[in-house]
Amino acid sequence: MRFEAMLNRWWVYQRERFPILGHGPLIVAFSASALCFSSLLRGRVALPDPRTAVIAFATSFLFFLQLRIADEFKDYEEDARYRPYRPVPRGLVTLGELGFVGVAGTLVQFALALWLDPRLLLALLPVWLYLGLMTKEFFAREWLKARPFTYLWTHMLILPLIDFYATACDWLVAGAAPPRGLSWFLAASLCNGTVIEIGRKIRAPEDEEHGVETYSALWGRRNAALAWLGALLLAMATSLLAATQVGSLAPLAALLALPLSAAALNAWQFLRRPATKHARRFEAISGVWTLLMYVGLGGLPLALGQ
Repeated sequence: MRFEAMLNRWWVYQRERFPILGHGPLIVAFSASALCFSSLLRGRVALPDPRTAVIAFATSFLFFLQLRIADEFKDYEEDARYRPYRPVPRGLVTLGELGFVGVAGTLVQFALALWLDPRLLLALLPVWLYLGLMTKEFFAREWLKARPFTYLWTHMLILPLIDFYATACDWLVAGAAPPRGLSWFLAASLCNGTVIEIGRKIRAPEDEEHGVETYSALWGRRNAALAWLGALLLAMATSLLAATQVGSLAPLAALLALPLSAAALNAWQFLRRPATKHARRFEAISGVWTLLMYVGLGGLPLALGQ
């Protein structure tokens, strides 16, 4: 009975704070695209080795889980004050339990890297260090909180580091140097993470909560929507530049045209009538955009035999 209760607690936690069925497909696309894109840059048109694909996905999945756990630690005081309904403040799980899961994840990442290629530990270390600094808010919490844009980009920089590790599962294991053109893929990852981060923190006026910092509250609805669109356009530009490296510019542009149009329409509707349904679509469109962008950068050129 006790074991069943524990499983139930963690099931509720993941549903509320890290939904596996929601994040899983995006992380599969993220890690698989990194492997495929790196392979294409090296002139190898082939599916990733299954063991490599599983390790890249598992390690990436654990990184994103650790990011969520880091948020639980650094936001605990604010959550306890303004969001007592969240799992940690209401006692569903404890910070100690989450810390144990985070450390266990680190050990699994270490073991997987050692199994695939010990040299991967050199690519793991920067992500761990940066994650540690993020958990401590770079030892400048108040300074960063007063500068939302700086807070945003400093926290998004971990995404290209994770992506770099995922690509290293291809090129480093193959005994090669980072392939030329990889920087555009990492830049697209940074911009795409910004799209998701801004999109999930835009709310309708009636949904804003006292003490909860959203970009619609910090910057105003108009500026938040325009910032999201700007990040989307930057993600589009960097992903298209990445696509030129593997000869798939036109297919990717065609694939992203529809979600870009949907994004522009939703932003216009939100500014015209800031209803809850329009606000929620920012996050939904960001997720679809993410999935299509990574599929378009890695899987699409592979399928087309570029």
